[in-house]
Amino acid sequence: MWVLLLLPFIALLWVPFYDVTRPTFLGFPFFYWYQFAWIPLSSFLIWLTYKAQPHDDADPAD
Repeated sequence: MWVLLLLPFIALLWVPFYDVTRPTFLGFPFFYWYQFAWIPLSSFLIWLTYKAQPHDDADPAD
């Protein structure tokens, strides 16, 4: 699951892939909306990785 966290890093690090203006989305060039799209995607991947990890459910007050 930790490998999923590399996806946003690689996708945003490889700038020549998204250094174009078309296609546009709501008037925004691809360069901008591609980066903005990775914000919720990254959050989802972080949440997914967090949920997949085992957690200690012991109460620290015990």
